[in-house]
Amino acid sequence: MKRIKTLIKKLKAFDVVVISFSIFLILLHIIFHSKIENSLTWIFINLVVISMAFGISYLEALNDQKVWRIIHYWYIAPIILLTFRQLFFMVKPIRVYDYDDWFIAIDRWMFGTDPTHFLYQFSNPVLTEILQVVYGMFYLLPIILCLSLLKKDRFVALDFALFSVIYGFFLSYLGYFSLPGIGPRFTLHDFNTINEMLPGLYLTNHLREMTNTGEGIPFGTLNPADIVQRDVFPSGHTMITLIVMYLSVRLRSRSRYFFIPIGSLLIFSTVYLWYHYVIDLIGGLLFMIFSMWSGKLFFNWWRKKIGKELFEFEKH
Repeated sequence: MKRIKTLIKKLKAFDVVVISFSIFLILLHIIFHSKIENSLTWIFINLVVISMAFGISYLEALNDQKVWRIIHYWYIAPIILLTFRQLFFMVKPIRVYDYDDWFIAIDRWMFGTDPTHFLYQFSNPVLTEILQVVYGMFYLLPIILCLSLLKKDRFVALDFALFSVIYGFFLSYLGYFSLPGIGPRFTLHDFNTINEMLPGLYLTNHLREMTNTGEGIPFGTLNPADIVQRDVFPSGHTMITLIVMYLSVRLRSRSRYFFIPIGSLLIFSTVYLWYHYVIDLIGGLLFMIFSMWSGKLFFNWWRKKIGKELFEFEKH
């Protein structure tokens, strides 16, 4: 028991989040094993993820070498992508009904029309190209922020930033389970004619195809609306981008001069490019506010448990 407690105390707050969410997914696989394809395989993968979190934390504490610190930080990136992919096999079988009708009705109540249709009148290939490129930069934003903090050896701030990002991602994933949806490119527009109706210049079609493939609908997929990833509410692009923008300002990172304009364009692009309803963006904002409030409480609670100084923006 003493060895287990010692091992647990070597975990960082973001490791605790990874382990906790992996356990949550394992429980879902056990409960809904008859509905989810390859549940046993995914249970094994989640157990490997948990073992990695413990193992890398222990090796960093044991060796105290920069290489293990970097590995400890970077193992989070593939975990986020792996977990997102895992949801592709879970949300639809567990939550059969999509809530797009709700999202459409709320948008129409707020604006009197569908925002994607309203913005369409202002579309042009140059703007579409710019926004599709910016949209495709989504996963780079947290990496850029963390690299800027790592470069300055701001390790406590980096720990908090990494924790905030992965905590935010996992909270958004809970939203996908709660209110699954597929978005306006399927419900309000013809998905098969997007390239013709909303054309870009050179990169747009390729970037769209990369996004579609990441959501389980590569080119040529029959009935894509039936199998596409249910990842509309809240808008993870909005939520995580707002977290990165907020942290860059509160942590006084020079990267804020990049994140504020690029992040604003990215959030706008989610509606312009027909990926999201506006209510998804509002949901992303609300999830972000809750994430930053509750996340800081949890982060400092864990640091207190393992005997580390508490995090405050002004000090770090």
